[in-house]
Amino acid sequence: MEGGGRPSAAQAVLLTASTAITALLYSVYRQKARVARGLEGARKVRLDGDLRAVLLEAPGRCVPYAVIEGVVQSVKETLSSQFVENCKGVVQRLTLQEHKMVWNRTTHLWNDYEKIIHQRTNTAPFDLAPAEAGAGVTVRVMKPLDAVELSLETVYEKFHPSVQSFTDVIGHYISGERPKGIQETEQMLKVGTALTGVGELVLDNTTIKLQPPKQGMPYYLSSLDFESLLQKQESGVRFWKILTMVFGFATCAVIFFLLRKQYRHHRERQHLRQMQEEFRQAQERLMNAEGGEVLKNACVVCLSSTKSCVFLECGHVCSCHECYQALPEPKKCPICRQGITRMVPLYNS
Repeated sequence: MEGGGRPSAAQAVLLTASTAITALLYSVYRQKARVARGLEGARKVRLDGDLRAVLLEAPGRCVPYAVIEGVVQSVKETLSSQFVENCKGVVQRLTLQEHKMVWNRTTHLWNDYEKIIHQRTNTAPFDLAPAEAGAGVTVRVMKPLDAVELSLETVYEKFHPSVQSFTDVIGHYISGERPKGIQETEQMLKVGTALTGVGELVLDNTTIKLQPPKQGMPYYLSSLDFESLLQKQESGVRFWKILTMVFGFATCAVIFFLLRKQYRHHRERQHLRQMQEEFRQAQERLMNAEGGEVLKNACVVCLSSTKSCVFLECGHVCSCHECYQALPEPKKCPICRQGITRMVPLYNS
């Protein structure tokens, strides 16, 4: 604490940072909890012949947030893998990722660094169809790339190490970057994959569509079943809740520490004012008893003995040796309340 009981700059920064982090974590936790509650309250519909009748009875022929499970079925053409034969899908993602080592000038260590240098995603129209053949109803999946969780399977992955000459190695050490190579990856949403779709289900003329919801809720196209997807979201909520509570307790501890310091400073100031008032009253009593004369070198504690101690580091001469011995630990100067590191005897000639 600084003079006047105010928090120091470091303490103020610590309190501000901990409060801001706690508020940020609480905001993330509330958003995650809202998503989990919305997912738990989503209407689960079956992909069967009754689905069209359910949508006809719904307001606006729409279920705002619905859960539906089915298998991927292409509408017309499919996408073929560039590296794997007879691998057909409806979403294809090709990625080139650079791997290198970068010298950290602070820690003096080489750190791994990854950077996507190229990524292309191709899509083809597809439906969700019942796992059992012959149901005669499908759901057209709209804007699959808008899904916050789109389950793609890695069908090809290869790492191409960089070839370096001796001159290149020296240059890389000087520049602080050492290329390791390029990783080539192909991911696909294959035909026949079981998907759980969570979004807005609408009946548009004769086509049933699953599209991103308009209420700000997330859009899912996951290979997990609905119960597993819900458990995954709830575990994320618990994680953010625990993190928020930890930083909240830390913020409360900082506030308690600052308030305790301020309270102790206030008590010390009260004690000092009380001692000064008692000293003034004792001087008045002594002056009245001795006809208005007061001993100039009287000890400020007992007012009867002569001052005989120099307190360091403050330098005050205000106490006799007996009263110095009687001061409570840790010993503090009766005048300024500064800690006494050592005492030097004072001899009057």
